[in-house]
Formats: sequence, C-alpha cells, structure tokens
Amino acid sequence: MRLFGRFVLAASVALAAGAASAQDKLRIGTEGAYPPFNYANADGTLGGFDIDFGKALCAQMKAECEFTVQDFDGSIPALQAGKFDAIINITITPERAQKVEFTHKYYQTPPAIAVPKDSTIAGTSPDDLKGKALGVQTATIHQKFAEQKYAGSTVKAYPTGDDARTDMANGRLDAMMDGSIILTEWLKKPDGACCKLLGTLTADPAIHGPGVGIALQKGNKELADKFNAAIDALRANGKYKEINDKYFSFDVYGS
Repeated sequence: MRLFGRFVLAASVALAAGAASAQDKLRIGTEGAYPPFNYANADGTLGGFDIDFGKALCAQMKAECEFTVQDFDGSIPALQAGKFDAIINITITPERAQKVEFTHKYYQTPPAIAVPKDSTIAGTSPDDLKGKALGVQTATIHQKFAEQKYAGSTVKAYPTGDDARTDMANGRLDAMMDGSIILTEWLKKPDGACCKLLGTLTADPAIHGPGVGIALQKGNKELADKFNAAIDALRANGKYKEINDKYFSFDVYGS
C-alpha cells in the first residue's frame, strides 16, 4: 500500500537490465512516501525495499524499468488509464482484484496501532478506542478496517501516513492505525520518539487480503506470470533475502 508529501518530486529511476526491446520497457508507479518500503532520498532519487526489489525483479525479467512517483489514492485509476504498466506495493483485496490484475504477494504485514507515549489507552479493541481520534491514510485497507471495525472512534483520513504521524506527534490524534512494519520502523527514528506501539491487530482476510503485491492492468496475465516467476526466482536464489536484510531483521514475506 499516499500523496508524496507537501512538495513536488520529479523523480524517476531507470534500470537497464540486458538488451531490452521497446516492448520490454515497463513503467512502474510507486508512492515514494511510505518508508521503509519507498521514499525519496536527499538527492531526490527513490529508495527503499520496494525500489530495490523492483529493480531486482526487472533485472530477473531482463526488462528496462522506470519508476515514477504516483500518489496512492490515484494509483489504480492511473494504472487503468494506461499511465503505468504496474503499481508496486498494493494490498491484494477482492475489491481491487475486480479492477486490476495482481501478482501474488511479495510481503505481508499485520495492522497495528500506535499511540503517544503518555497515552492512557489500555488496549487495541474498538471499546478501548471508543471516542478517540484515530488516524489512517486515505484509500487504504486501514481506512476501510477502521471505519468498519472502529465505528465508535472518530476516524480521520490523511493523504499520507506521514501526515497522520505528524498530527499524532503534535497532539491532534489519540492513535494511528497502519502496517506494523511501517509503525515499528517509524518508532525507531527521532520523529517517532513521541509515540509507542500499542499492539498489533488480527487481520480480517476480507479486508486485508493475503498480502501486498504488484498491480497490473486488468487481464494482463502474461505480465503477471512474468512478475510471479521473477518473485519466485528471487526468493529461491537468495536475492530477496539480501534485499530484505538491508531493511529488516526478519522475513517480511510472512507465512
């Protein structure tokens, strides 16, 4: 699974892997504001697990790929309109699968809730969060989950996860829901010193799906097969682990 913050980033990363023909050039959209999976480096280039993994997939497929920033809530419409051939980091759900073609998952993370360190909220249940301001990122599974399961809370949707985390750090939110990996990595950084992880949640398969994959234009099963074969190959040859270990101390692929 996101607007690219409050500034415009003209960033694209081109990767040439072998002698690719024009039909082998893939345009891949990424949010660029979802660390540690994708983000902007100080020099304006894109970095993160998704970018490194995406480059490795393209090399495995012997394709030339270009990565371009796309705000998350417009990513599927942009894909449908032909702006991209693929969007990386989209949670696989039945609803989205009606609109796009998915690869199988390449990572999985349970939802979690973070709160300020001085919070008196005792647990993560809907009753614990009743009457509290709960931040989520717009157009995400977390927004859908919060609105359905935490109806007693005031669910506030933000263009990016960074916006929600900033509001919580500044005392304008009681809690925030996001992926456990995203929140855990944020809490390790200086701007996450305000807060703590309250706990992880049990995922609802109907909402959270089987994991995070790559979205392609509906019906493009040939490209989905190529991506799936590349994902499997990187898992088998150790390249996935090499990239994983650069960012995480555990296997983000999940069970």
